[in-house]
Amino acid sequence: MDVDGGSMKTVKIVTALDAESLSWTAAEHLAALAAEAIARRGRFTLVLAGGATPRLLYHTLATGRMVPAIDWSRVFVFWGDERCVPSDHDDSNYHMAREILLDEVAIPNTHRFRIPAELPPAHAASTYEQELRLFFPPQSEKSPQAPLEWPRFDLVLLGLGDDGHTASLFPESSALHETEHWVLPVYVEKLAAWRITLTPPAINAAAQIFFLVNGAQKAARVKDILAGPRLPDHFPAQLITPVQGTLTWFLDAAAAGALTLEDEDVEYYTD
Repeated sequence: MDVDGGSMKTVKIVTALDAESLSWTAAEHLAALAAEAIARRGRFTLVLAGGATPRLLYHTLATGRMVPAIDWSRVFVFWGDERCVPSDHDDSNYHMAREILLDEVAIPNTHRFRIPAELPPAHAASTYEQELRLFFPPQSEKSPQAPLEWPRFDLVLLGLGDDGHTASLFPESSALHETEHWVLPVYVEKLAAWRITLTPPAINAAAQIFFLVNGAQKAARVKDILAGPRLPDHFPAQLITPVQGTLTWFLDAAAAGALTLEDEDVEYYTD
């Protein structure tokens, strides 16, 4: 599978029986990454996603069994994208995460970096980018693994839309070709709505990226993205190819149903 930069990278695919077991598997992987990051650097930077499958993961993380597995006081949370609505709106990704997860665990309010989507879109995007640049100053991110011009999140969570979009990177959007900004406002024509999104380079600078996908309705699209021809303008999720990180797709059996074991650049795991 070709990725940007001209090198070949292995995609890890972790499969589970159904959506519930998938959420537990992803939660356990997330907890392990958090423990490792906190032990190494004293913090874990996590980018949250909207959507039904991430929502189930947040429910799982907020359960009694998972809560003590993570030192939530050292977790810093961010958002990969947001709808341009107030933070208490039912459509807000922040509102969903706060209601299901953040208010159920001991994450300090000062560790929650929401996108100020109640502002005009361009202002919201520039404000959020500035906040990220202050959190990830170049002098604190000097490592061979971290391009200095991009944020170095420990983990970015992503969902997958039926049309192949991820975050708010939609087919044919000019944001797909961004090379300078970390955050952009995007107008989604088919939704007649503005959204704010991390750009592909900002996502691809992460140490770990998890796609969370469940359901038979996503099987054909998963196959298009992982085993089909490279058409990132049509399937924006194909742009997610970490520069110095690991990409893992968490799929339930239904979402993985159209894949085969023929692609040598895909590693399969069953939990």
